[in-house]
Amino acid sequence: MKYALRQILAEELTYTMNRIKMDKNTKFEIKPQFSRTVRRVQENDKLWFLTLEVKVESTEESPKPFNVKARLVGIFEAEDVETDLDKQDLVINMTEVVYPYLRAAVSALTANSFINPLMLPVIPAGTMFPEDRGEAPQTENLN
Repeated sequence: MKYALRQILAEELTYTMNRIKMDKNTKFEIKPQFSRTVRRVQENDKLWFLTLEVKVESTEESPKPFNVKARLVGIFEAEDVETDLDKQDLVINMTEVVYPYLRAAVSALTANSFINPLMLPVIPAGTMFPEDRGEAPQTENLN
């Protein structure tokens, strides 16, 4: 299997400040929620799109001083992806390539919002999503 990153696009980068009352020593638990989508184009089976998204959202049960959403799309060209194991390896590898860009985008977005930058954790490849730990990746064809 061979693959190459062709492009990374920022589909959405949003920061919203939440005006919540808090004590001076209040600590917030920031739990980023990650999601991923993998798509292919029917007309070109070598072209793969990996969308990686992270959200931090305030709720009544778990208030946060801000909401953040970042969604990046990595466009890859891949050859010799023949088995389900090849597909799973490709998806893990594409995630490993795009994730550092997502981390950098979130850090820059929050730093440019004049707050302490949010640094997403370093996550080892193959452990970020449950399907990376055994289930075959889901792919969807684009028309």
